[in-house]
Amino acid sequence: MLLTKFTHSCVRLEKDGAVLVIDPGTFSEVEEALAGAGTVLVTHVHADHYDADRLVAALAASPELTVHAPRQVVEELAPRVADTDRLHAVEADGEFTAGPFTVRTYGGQHALIHPLIPTIENVGYVVDGAVFHPGDSFTVPQGLTVPTVLVPLHAPWSKMSEVIDFVIATRATRVHQIHDALLSETGFGVVEKQVSHFAGVYGTEYQHLDPRESLEIAPA
Repeated sequence: MLLTKFTHSCVRLEKDGAVLVIDPGTFSEVEEALAGAGTVLVTHVHADHYDADRLVAALAASPELTVHAPRQVVEELAPRVADTDRLHAVEADGEFTAGPFTVRTYGGQHALIHPLIPTIENVGYVVDGAVFHPGDSFTVPQGLTVPTVLVPLHAPWSKMSEVIDFVIATRATRVHQIHDALLSETGFGVVEKQVSHFAGVYGTEYQHLDPRESLEIAPA
């Protein structure tokens, strides 16, 4: 399975001629990521993970495209989409297939930003048991070790110690960063030095991916 990282939290997975895209948000190269896609997974309703306008345009242009997302996202999209059967509401602790991909869902709630800001739904996705995209959450899939984990590297809702603890808890073979659009070159240097070091102490390889960089993900 080929994984391509785009800016921030958007990733594209390709397998057997099928394309699945996770979190095509406003910071990302949405049209490029969605080219030829059959499935979009959205972790939550925030715009940096879900560009409603461009996703609606993609649905109009591609009759085969389907979306799996928390109910809040589906409810926002439904009035703007002619065929709502292509929109599928998902919750944590579920499983479904999307073309050749098998998807399991985890989590349920966005990480706390501030006690005065209400929490929202957040669903993390494990694809083919091989790669985990947590969205905006540090929830670790229960009873499952996923070889490749995408780690939210920097966010208004997190601190570096939480990032490190999440990486350690996943016991992944390797991790790659997402949720990184707000970091400067200096910020990357500071955060990645520590995350990479502590990941290595616990036997996990940290590998930075630039936007549009691809790599093969081994089967689980």
